[in-house]
Amino acid sequence: MAHFDILILSNGPGEIATWVIPVVEKIQRLLGEGFKDVRVSVILSPCPNSTGNEADVALRCDGIHRVQSAAHFFNFLLFGRTVDNWDWCKNGLVLFLGGDQFFTVVASKRLGYKSIVYAEWDARWASQIDHFAVMNSSVRDKMPPRFHHKVTVVGDLMADVPDHGINNTSSQFHVGLLPGSKSSKLTQGVPFFSAIAHYVYNKNPDIKFSIPVAPTISPQILASYGDKNKNEFVNTFTDLTIKLVDDKSLQISDNLTIELITNFPCYEEIKNFDICITTVGANTAQLTSLGVPMIVLIPTYQLDAMKSWDGILGILMNLPWLGNNFAKLINWLIIKYTIKNKRLYAWPNIWAKKEIVPELIGHLKVDNIGDLILDYYKNPQKLEDIKKELSSVTKSKGARKKIADLVIQYMNQVDN
Repeated sequence: MAHFDILILSNGPGEIATWVIPVVEKIQRLLGEGFKDVRVSVILSPCPNSTGNEADVALRCDGIHRVQSAAHFFNFLLFGRTVDNWDWCKNGLVLFLGGDQFFTVVASKRLGYKSIVYAEWDARWASQIDHFAVMNSSVRDKMPPRFHHKVTVVGDLMADVPDHGINNTSSQFHVGLLPGSKSSKLTQGVPFFSAIAHYVYNKNPDIKFSIPVAPTISPQILASYGDKNKNEFVNTFTDLTIKLVDDKSLQISDNLTIELITNFPCYEEIKNFDICITTVGANTAQLTSLGVPMIVLIPTYQLDAMKSWDGILGILMNLPWLGNNFAKLINWLIIKYTIKNKRLYAWPNIWAKKEIVPELIGHLKVDNIGDLILDYYKNPQKLEDIKKELSSVTKSKGARKKIADLVIQYMNQVDN
């Protein structure tokens, strides 16, 4: 029977995949037999980027015992009730891994638990939170000095991936396709990336393609974005047919098979890619940590579908009625600003303060991207040069362990 509750507050698909699950697995590993005395609960808050599958994905994690979906969040926030009427241990901890930091204040006060917040950019409610695990010292430096004793610099949780060697003994050039997990990205990404792969394959059939399927979607969901009857946007890029075969691959027309990698995490498989085609987001940070070259694409054919921005912009873009028109306007302005000022969005480029991996935005063409891949295939030294650049900006690892250590430290304080 559990004697200590860890309540994790989180929200979106990226947070579940790159923050929650890795941290829980690390806590479980560090506690060993002691983990049997712990109960881990996850309560999700609403997120504009939600796929609706976050609760199911979290429940599949061996160390997570119970999950409440975002649909029931505000009943918990306002009244302290969960939909299944959960009980709580006398002792526990609230761990914030995504959403609004204020929710941590409410939950910890209501349950009488200590609180730890992982803060990427800003640490808020410092007088009400017991401890902050921050991404870097600049987050701490923005806080009033009287709260600095509450802060531990842990590093970038998003980029904290395990070290993996290259196990690939095949000489076949291998391209990874990472179209994302959010609907706004998949709508363009699945048909566009499939068309690029088909173009390259027709030029060189020896090149292999694989898609690591995000844990918050299924192969069926992924394939649905390549179905012209379900995604009218497919015709913008291609007249190819994109079909799911045995939940293991995408068949592009009659001559190209793209392997689907469904195990998660799949760092070993990704490490063996020669190059990846991806969108902006956490993928670019993890690829950097793994040392995998990438081409980052921001296609802008569907301005009203680009609603993945954070903060107030993301909220306004997802409003009913006005959201689509607002999204078109804001995205048009952002694109104009980006092109004019050469703004960078891929994490390796942001960290390097220059473009070390190609980052392309606009009405991108299949043949242009395909020819770029073929150029890297013919000139492997260019890929080696990118790997060296990625190595120079790779973040120090260990964020998940440092957060797990903090959690265990607070658990031990209760025991003592």
